[in-house]
Amino acid sequence: MKPQVLVIAGPTAVGKTALSIKLAKQFNGEIISGDSMQVYRGMDIGTAKVTPEEQEGIPHHLIDIIDPDTSFSVQEYQKLARQKIDEVHERGRLPMLVGGTGLYIESVMYDYEMPQVPENQALRQELGRLAAERGGEVLHARLQEVDPETAKKLHPNDIRRMIRALEVYDVTGIPFSQLKGRGTSPYEACWIGLTMSRELLYERINKRVDLMLEQGLVEEVKRLKEKGYSLGLTSMQAIGYKEIMAYLSGQLTLEEAVHLIKQGSRKYAKRQLSWFRRYGEMHWFDVTNRECFAEIQSLVAGKCHLARE
Repeated sequence: MKPQVLVIAGPTAVGKTALSIKLAKQFNGEIISGDSMQVYRGMDIGTAKVTPEEQEGIPHHLIDIIDPDTSFSVQEYQKLARQKIDEVHERGRLPMLVGGTGLYIESVMYDYEMPQVPENQALRQELGRLAAERGGEVLHARLQEVDPETAKKLHPNDIRRMIRALEVYDVTGIPFSQLKGRGTSPYEACWIGLTMSRELLYERINKRVDLMLEQGLVEEVKRLKEKGYSLGLTSMQAIGYKEIMAYLSGQLTLEEAVHLIKQGSRKYAKRQLSWFRRYGEMHWFDVTNRECFAEIQSLVAGKCHLARE
């Protein structure tokens, strides 16, 4: 049998963390983060990182593993996540891949054919300078011309991945989207998708942003800035961080920054839902349904033999 993995995915603020901890406690699970920003140390409030108290003793992996100025690729994440899945299995526990970064989750759950294209440092530096001077929209427009399929999947703020896609095209003459594909899965997976009405989700997102401000988001970003972390870093392009950076630099008022954070978070949630709805194997649950948790419990118990042991 293939190794088993329980996947819990969905948009930001839908309640993935709380539900995954409840399931891990019941089914002897360990949680592997599927969030591209929670890997960074010191970026806690803006990424809604689960606190030690909130973890309730459940092991969490791939959180706080690198500094914000450290380069980190999908390939590196794939390797680390698969190692953790193997380790959790060796302990006789249920690996739970939980998060909202669709590309990260997909890279782990399927045998992606990662393009083996050498780096072009001169081109990378040129594109990086262009993005710093004129914004990510310039790179996104260029990517749209040569590889519209990849451009649709990447946000204009995702500088690093746009540079890589443009680099691949420059070196090979072939669009990045044609050099990799979703193959078979090395795992026996149970896919759970969490959702709720758009109106309620957007309300939750807005309240979460307000809570982040109360918890000290501005102070957190100020500390990161004082350590020398700049907007040119992929980590600092995360929603919440780039807007507060702009506020601290005098480019925005705090009110304008908060508005942009809420707006960006809502748009991100919409993109997350679009990404995960591509999976026919996903079992969707409305978390506002009173029977939701019981239904998910039943599904996991039926599909995951590790959950029954």
